[in-house]
Amino acid sequence: MLHTHLTSEKWKSFSLDKQILMIANEINRAKNWITKKDFEKVSYCHERAFELIDLTVDSSKNKSLIRELLRFRELIATEYVYRVNNDEQNMKLFKVLLSLNLESYNIYN
Repeated sequence: MLHTHLTSEKWKSFSLDKQILMIANEINRAKNWITKKDFEKVSYCHERAFELIDLTVDSSKNKSLIRELLRFRELIATEYVYRVNNDEQNMKLFKVLLSLNLESYNIYN
């Protein structure tokens, strides 16, 4: 586990909007490392995002949200595997993630 302080029980105690924002934070960190051209750290951000997405999927009972999160995970996996490291693409992923939850979107904007 990359987030060593985080347990499944603790993650479940967070609201969905907070969970989405924490995943978005990893995507935002990736953007910062893309700008600095430190692609190893971009990969670490993606790995942490995978972990948080998996925790969110495991804690959710909303089947449509689970389906959308897994689709989003596939998009991140493509970035990760092919090392796209494109700032514009990363921003699109960030916006897609926030669009999955209205409260998260409103907090960010």
